[in-house]
Amino acid sequence: MITVFGSINLDLVIRAPHLPAPGETVLGGAFAAHPGGKGANQALAAQRAGGAVRLFGAVGSDSFADPALALLRAGGVDLNGVCILPGIATGIALIAVDTQTAENQILVAPGANGAVSADWLPPLGDDDILLLQGELAFAEALRAARTAKSNGARVVWNLAPVPPDLPTDLVDLIDLLVVNEGEAAALTGAALPEESLRDWPGDIVITLGGDGAIARFGTHLFSIPAVHITPIDTTGAGDASVGALVAALSHGLHPPEALRFALAAGTLACLTEGAQPSFATRPQIEAFLG
Repeated sequence: MITVFGSINLDLVIRAPHLPAPGETVLGGAFAAHPGGKGANQALAAQRAGGAVRLFGAVGSDSFADPALALLRAGGVDLNGVCILPGIATGIALIAVDTQTAENQILVAPGANGAVSADWLPPLGDDDILLLQGELAFAEALRAARTAKSNGARVVWNLAPVPPDLPTDLVDLIDLLVVNEGEAAALTGAALPEESLRDWPGDIVITLGGDGAIARFGTHLFSIPAVHITPIDTTGAGDASVGALVAALSHGLHPPEALRFALAAGTLACLTEGAQPSFATRPQIEAFLG
């Protein structure tokens, strides 16, 4: 079972001819509201990619809660661990997407995500994977990791964003770290992703955007190239990859095959607008890989 302890948001998206500079107002085009949040995104991505997934998090008792959970519910993610908190707003992300480059800017109001507690998690054991991100309170994610690890669960942490003042025992709590190259640099202080790969003592995947990913599992180092496409919207592509990676590992795929599967999921997510609406199913990913 994959247990995701993470954020739930509603993404409010405006597409525009370019992203605003500081102090600049840009007249945008189409507006859309999509379910989002890194925890919710990765839960749905893992479920669609073939995993058995339950999500622990929170929404408010407002009009944004139902649309934030709609695709998770429709996709079969177990939502029994999602609390509805009165008097608190559901998390909101304001996303601007550049129609020329598909790059984005994101501003998040955490809302109910700020009240999520590690105490909500059930006991996890040898057959469980705990998937964490960086959008909940770091202290709560850390408590969740410590408890899960002490009970034998496998901990996968997409440490995004990287918080300051990391504890010295962090590496001992993480079975697999997943970061992009900027996050890897912030975490290790290394100038190049290859140096970060060397400096982090545990298993690690570093995603490189359009250049694929590099990884180390044990003593095995490898790289997986990305399939080059013309992206429509990169929002959620990283979450699609992380969710698919954990789903693939939960099914026993060897790390290089699991990472190839994950990058295919991330690539497919760039071909559709929005985060969760873009996540591919396991048959779609396998067909894309040929």
